[in-house]
Amino acid sequence: MIVLQPVLEVHAPADFALWPVAEGKPFTHMVLDGRLTSAEIGTALMLIAGCNDIDPDPAAGDDRPPRPADPLASFLHGLLTFDGLFAAGGLRVEDTSTGVTLLPGCCSGLEDWRGMYAAIDGTGSAYLGHDPDPVVELADSGDSVRLVVDIERSDSPVIEVSAVELRRLLDGVGRDLAGFLALAAGWARRNLPDHAEPVIDALIRVLAVPMNGVAQQAS
Repeated sequence: MIVLQPVLEVHAPADFALWPVAEGKPFTHMVLDGRLTSAEIGTALMLIAGCNDIDPDPAAGDDRPPRPADPLASFLHGLLTFDGLFAAGGLRVEDTSTGVTLLPGCCSGLEDWRGMYAAIDGTGSAYLGHDPDPVVELADSGDSVRLVVDIERSDSPVIEVSAVELRRLLDGVGRDLAGFLALAAGWARRNLPDHAEPVIDALIRVLAVPMNGVAQQAS
């Protein structure tokens, strides 16, 4: 069986104290879906906000407003002001019958997860990161897909799946992300009442799930 999940790259909280978070092991991946605990949602938001926690740089043409002094507003500043948001992670693919797992490579972002649709449609490519260098190869017939764990290895493990099945699995990723966002929206309104709506809007943008998908999950 092939399992496809949206994941975030985990790092240690490093004395993070702005809201409750769950303990996480560095260099692992956290699955995003509608089954997370409150502390896990806090961890996910910390990870996403941390990826965008970068000072404005006017010298580089960055016209975002200055970082505020308040610690909470300061940490959320990048998440709420960047046009192009980044969430370190991507899609994890597991073939439970062979034990082969494809993980997102370095610099892969979950915000690009829909690129997999373009890859299987033959209309574009999917960037899955580097070191390792996973790639998506579409068969000439367009009926099947090879997910290569590391194209730089001549003996790289490969996961093979039909294009129809991979599309079905990608639709499931969208539902998982909508489920996570529905939980995160409620979490933000409880824990970040002064910033909740902008945070929710940012999460919808970075995870590429439409608002109606979140509303359907929350109803």
